[in-house]
Amino acid sequence: MQAPTEAASRPAASRPAPSRPRVGERIIAAVNRDPRTAAHGTRNDAVLAAVLLTGAVCLALFTDEGRRPDALGWTLLVAAHVPIVWRRRRPLLVLAALVAVAGPYHAMDNNHTAVGPASYVALYTLAVTGRPLRTVLTGIAVLTVSVSIMLTVNTHQALELIRISGWVIAILFCGIDIRYYRQYVAAIVERAERAERTREEEARRRVAEERLRVARDLHDLLAHSITLIGVQTSVAAHVLTADPERLDRAAVAKALDDIAETCRTARGELRTTLEVLRAQDTVGVPDTRGPLPGLSGLPDLAASARLAGASVDLSVKADDVPAAVGAAAYRITQEALTNVVRHAGPAPSVRVEVHAEPGALRLSVTDDGAGPDPAGTPGFGLVGMRERARSVGGTLDAGPRGDADGFEVTAVLPTPATPRTPVTSERAG
Repeated sequence: MQAPTEAASRPAASRPAPSRPRVGERIIAAVNRDPRTAAHGTRNDAVLAAVLLTGAVCLALFTDEGRRPDALGWTLLVAAHVPIVWRRRRPLLVLAALVAVAGPYHAMDNNHTAVGPASYVALYTLAVTGRPLRTVLTGIAVLTVSVSIMLTVNTHQALELIRISGWVIAILFCGIDIRYYRQYVAAIVERAERAERTREEEARRRVAEERLRVARDLHDLLAHSITLIGVQTSVAAHVLTADPERLDRAAVAKALDDIAETCRTARGELRTTLEVLRAQDTVGVPDTRGPLPGLSGLPDLAASARLAGASVDLSVKADDVPAAVGAAAYRITQEALTNVVRHAGPAPSVRVEVHAEPGALRLSVTDDGAGPDPAGTPGFGLVGMRERARSVGGTLDAGPRGDADGFEVTAVLPTPATPRTPVTSERAG
C-alpha cells in the first residue's frame, strides 16, 4: 500500500491557508470597480438602505425635536429609503422617486436633516454612473426644486439649504472625479490586456511561421532527394534487367554511388533541421542551421538533375544578393528541377536563368517536357514556391508555356541594392 504523502499526512490546521487580499486592497478594488458590474449589488444596496434608514431614524429622533415626524412623516421617511435598493440599476429613476417622496416630507416641515444622507447617496450614484453633463443638470434641478419647496415652508430653512448646497456640489463633483478615475483605470487594464493578447498572437504567429518554414524545408529536401533516388534506382534496375548477359557493372556501381551520395546529403540536411526543432532554448545559442543555401549551390542542383537524366543549361548572372533572397532562389530552383525530373518525361531539356536587375533578382526555369498530369494528385510544390517568393516580398508565376510545349516557372525577388553581375554559365547534356 502506498505511503501517504507529506501534504496529505499533514494536519489540516497546520496547512497554510490561502492568502486573502488585505483590507486596503479590497477597498481599492471596490473603488476601481464599476458599481453596476459589482457582484451582489442588489443585496449590498439593500443593506445600505437599511443602514441609511437606521441613521435617518436616529437623526429624526434625536435632532431638532420640534420637527419630529408624525405618522405620515415616518411613512414618507421610510418610503424615501426604499428606492436605494435599486440605485445601481436605475440611478436617475431612483433619484426622481426619492425627490418625489422627499418633497412632501419637507413640505410638511418634518426633520429636514433625516432624509439628507439618502439624498446624498442617490446624487453620488447618479454622478458616478452617469455622464457629467447630465449629472450637473440633474444637480441644478434638484437644488432648484429643493430651494423652491423650502421657500414655501420656511425662508430661513431655504437660506440654510442654499448655504449647505456646497456639500451637494462637492458630492456631485466627487462622483464625477471617481467616474473619470475608474475610466482611466479601465483604460489602463484594457491596454495591458490588449498588449498581452498582442504578445500571445505574435508568439503564435512566429510559431506558425517557423512551422511553415520547417515544413517547406522538409518538403523541398525530401521531395528533391526522393525524386533523385527514385530516378537513379530506376536507372540501376534498367541496367540490371536490360541485358543480364552483358551486365554493365560500372553503370550499376555509378547509379548506386549516386544514390548513396544523395542519401548522405539528405541525411545531413535532415539532421540540421531536426536539431533546430529539438532546440528548447535558442537564447545565446548559435544558429545550428549553418549557412543558408544560396546561388552558389545552383550548379550542384543542376548536376543532380543531370544525374537524373535531364539536360540542364544553367546561366547565373548575379552575385552578392541578400542571404534570404539567395536561399529563396535556391529553393525555388530546387523544387522546379524536382518537378521537371518527376513530371517532364524522359530526357527533358531545362534552361535555368538567374540574372540581377536594379533592385530585383529574376529567376526562370523552363523545360520542354510534358508537364504534370492534370488527373494526378496535387502536391505542395507550387504552393511552397509561391510562399518562398512571398517570404522575401517577391512574386512567382508558374504554368504551361504559351509558345511551345513544356512548363515555365518565373520569379521576381526584390533586393535592396543593385548587385554586381559577373557572368557564370554552364551547359551540359
